[in-house]
Parts: sequence; C-alpha cells; structure tokens
Amino acid sequence: MKVSFLNEFIFIAFLGLLFVACGGRNNMSRATGWGINSKDGGFQYNIEYEDQENGPGLVLIEGGTYTKGQVQDDVLHDWNNTPTQQHVMSFYIDETEVTNLMYMEYLDWLETVFPLSDPDYRQLYEGALPDTLVWRNTLGYMEELTTNYLRHPAYAEYPVVGINWLQAVQFSEWRTNRVNEFILERESFVQKNIRYSENDGGVVNSNSTFSTEAYLKRPETSYGGLMASDSLMGKKGTMKKDTATVNVYAGVSKGVLLPSYRLPTEAEWEYAALALVGDREYNTYRGKKKYPWSGEYTRSSERRSEGDQLANFKFGKGDYGGIAGWSDDGGDITVQVKSYPPNDFGVYDMAGNVAEWVADVYRPIVDDEANDFNYYRGNIYLKNAIGEDGKATILSPDELIYDTLPNGKVMLKRLPGELEKVPIDDEETFLRQNFSESDNRNYRDGDKESTRKYSDPNDASPNGRTETAGMYDAPDHPNVLKDIEGKIIERKIDESKGRTSLITDEVRVYKGGSWKDRAYWLDPAQRRYLPQYIATDYIGFRCAMSRLGQKTRIKKTARHKRGR
Repeated sequence: MKVSFLNEFIFIAFLGLLFVACGGRNNMSRATGWGINSKDGGFQYNIEYEDQENGPGLVLIEGGTYTKGQVQDDVLHDWNNTPTQQHVMSFYIDETEVTNLMYMEYLDWLETVFPLSDPDYRQLYEGALPDTLVWRNTLGYMEELTTNYLRHPAYAEYPVVGINWLQAVQFSEWRTNRVNEFILERESFVQKNIRYSENDGGVVNSNSTFSTEAYLKRPETSYGGLMASDSLMGKKGTMKKDTATVNVYAGVSKGVLLPSYRLPTEAEWEYAALALVGDREYNTYRGKKKYPWSGEYTRSSERRSEGDQLANFKFGKGDYGGIAGWSDDGGDITVQVKSYPPNDFGVYDMAGNVAEWVADVYRPIVDDEANDFNYYRGNIYLKNAIGEDGKATILSPDELIYDTLPNGKVMLKRLPGELEKVPIDDEETFLRQNFSESDNRNYRDGDKESTRKYSDPNDASPNGRTETAGMYDAPDHPNVLKDIEGKIIERKIDESKGRTSLITDEVRVYKGGSWKDRAYWLDPAQRRYLPQYIATDYIGFRCAMSRLGQKTRIKKTARHKRGR
C-alpha cells in the first residue's frame, strides 16, 4: 500500500514538474531568456495564437498554381486574356455576392452616424447610394425596380447593383471596421457599446467612428478619444504594470483583429471561380474547365437535377430565363443568392446573376514576365501623414474632403476617424530594388517609351496628355467644373472622333457573366472593363480578405502509399 502511494505521488510530482517546465519554456524568450507575458509587465505577445478565424461571410480558398486566361475556344480571338501560369496565395472570399440587405446595413450606419440634416453629411450619404436609375430602359418598362430593387424585402437577398468600383471599395473599408469593432467587444478589449458611452447622451455621431488602421496606429484616438479612458476598457483592456493600471490594446501582436476586407484581385477571383480543386487528381488537373462547374454545358448532368440550368444568364435573343416552368432558370433579372449549387470551393454565383468588380486596373496584357505570384496591377503605395507632434494624423469630422467624379457624383475620400494618407517619397524608395514610386498602375506599361509616337522626340506625350492616354489613344479624362458654392457650371468630355480605345488609369476589370450576358461570358477567364465611376444594372461585387500564416488549416496526408 505504501509503495503504491509513493509511486502515485512520484508520478503526480513528475507530471507537475513537466507541466511547469513546459509552461516556463513556452513563456520564455529564446532570444533573451526573459519571461513573455509575465505578470510583472514584461514583453506582451500572443504566443497561443492558433489560426486566423473566418470573417463573417467568408470562405477559405487554399492557394495554388493555375492557368489564368483563356484555355478553351476563343471565338472572339481576343488577345487580352492570353493564358499565363500564375500562383495565388491562400485567401478568403465572400460566399455570395454582397446583397441589398448587406448594403442597406451600410447605408443605415452612415445615416445614423452622419445625420442627413447636415448638408455636408448629406453628400456623404448620397455618394454611397447605389444608382437605382441604372434599371431604366428607354424602350422597356422597368420603373418599379428603380424604387423597389434596393430597399424592398422581396429583393433583400438579391445582389446589390448600381454600385461603381469606388463605392465597392468604400463599402469594403466600412465592413472591415465594423467587423473588427465587433471583435474588440467580443474579446472584451472594450466594453459593450462603447460608441454610445459618454457621447452626447449616448447618441452615436461623427465622433463615434472606429477605424482599424487608426486603432492599430493610435488606439487612444478611437471613438473620438473615448478609448483613452481606462474606465471604458473591457476585462482584457487593462493590466497591472508595477503599481499602475495601464490600458492594453489589441495591436497586431495580439492577432485578434482581422485583415482588411477588400475587392479580390483578378487572379484571385478567377482562381476562386474555376475551383480546379474539384478536378484535381494527385498533383495534376483532369482536363480543362470551361465553367465554375465540371462539364461543357450550362445544364446539370446529375440525376436529381438533370437538365436544370446551373447559372442565371441570357439564353438568347429575347430569352432571359427560358420558357416558364421546368426549364426556367428562376429569374427574369437577378435572382436570390444561393439559388444555384456552389462550386467546389463552396462559393456561390461565380457565373451568372451579376458580373463582379475586381481590384485590378485593366490592361490588355497580363505581364507575367514581371510577376507570376499573386499578380495585381493597381498598387498605389501610401504612407501615414505625420503631424507637427510627430504622430499620425487622424481626420476629424470638420475636415471632410470630397471628390467630384467625372459624372458629377460627389464622394467622400475618407471617413472621419481614419488616418490621413500621403504618397510615399524618396525616404521609402531610395536604393530600393522592389519599387521606385508611389503610383504603380503604369509599371512597365503606359510609359513614354511605350507610346506610339515615342520615336518623335518632340511629341512623346502629345498635347500634354497622360502617358496612358497617349499609349492607348484613349479619351482625355472627363471633368466636372464647379463654382465656389459647389454648383456645376460646366461638364467637359473629350469630343474627339478619332480615339481608338477607352483604356486609362481609371478603368477597372470586372469578371464573370450576368443575367444580361450570353453563356460565353460565364467562362471565368473572360475579362471586361469599365471606368471606375460607372455603375450598371448587371455589375455587383463581393469582398475578399488575405490569409495570414499557414496556407491551409488541413494537415496534409498522403493520398496513396507506394507498394513494396
């Protein structure tokens, strides 16, 4: 009995020592030996971080190599999507297109925080509104859609349309901040509903804004400075350091906040739409996919749904949905998201319903000689503006800066509470080899050496036109002139009849077919473009997010074993 008790005691003691030893080793710096996250207020770091969580609405796409561009019959002989081999990093993408309901939540937030009674804020709200007049047709009756499609509950889960590229970008920024604001409350770094606390009697206003970038850089400025008070911090928002209580913020090293929601790049969108993982066998793909689903036809070949259409598109002239009944595709215009089966990544409506904006500036050629890894054309590198106090500058509600678009629509450049940004300069580019300027939309394209008239030294940039317009012979950028009171006094457009293209630095790629397109455009390789300030009744968007850390959550296992 005594021996058994002694053995148990030794075993328990051994486990205790092992536990302490392992715990101490895990919390000890391999660089200095000092404790990490010690109660004495030492170096604080999230050493228990496991994996990036899925943001609301997102699906994880494991990255890999694929052939970007046209791999099937090219009936138009269009050289703008020549096949190139590309590698895409793992990322997240929305399960569905952004719906009217999702966008209405954005509009409601703007109206709540920036009251429409203020004329300046009214412009902010109106700049975010979808253009509902895109539904009008001079020889068709669509008037009911101009008043109902966005707001009526019957269309709540339909994809939002009438959104230009710039509005889609601003929605993505807003979504980033709202999701991370929710995470801070959920993880108890701040108290619940801090945006209502001690703020004009609990009323949300323009000082209530939260910006993820500003929080990471100057957290004490969030919510108009409310977070500088330790009385509004949550359980994880304070810690003892010596004899004082200090605020703890969820900085990058905590791994709590999510990266930005954004538009997917063209390469990411096409990769997610193809979903080649469904045709993978070991380390090869079985054949070439023409659509986001397997097969050469738009109808299902599965027994339970045989003959059903797999996307919402235009069948032919005057035929937008088929004959009413069994063969109907379910919609005259757009349809409710998730009306069709998802692709092999679990993503819905990557063909049909609405085409979608992506992040890239359009160019006819994808320059894979310059880069074949996470390809993207459109980088404009900025840095934080630094004030006289040596700190990053935060935009205040009385510093609203609006931008008048070429079509006369007014949009706010950045919301109050966000960081002020300026182009990078020689401090960032001196002796660098990977980039040399702030605006890289024209990298290896659109420069003076590429223009048609470069051989004439006196006319390399004719008539003072931009390099891109000179190379592609595109119209000069439209412009709207206003007087001091903001009234439009002139609208200027390029009246030239000899322009040969529309390609400028302000045109963006949109991908996929829509309810208005023939089946040809359902091929994920197809690419089209429009000016970034133009909205239509057939283009929507979905958001993406970068994946941090390991490529996948799934531990790789052998698919087969070699025979002995």
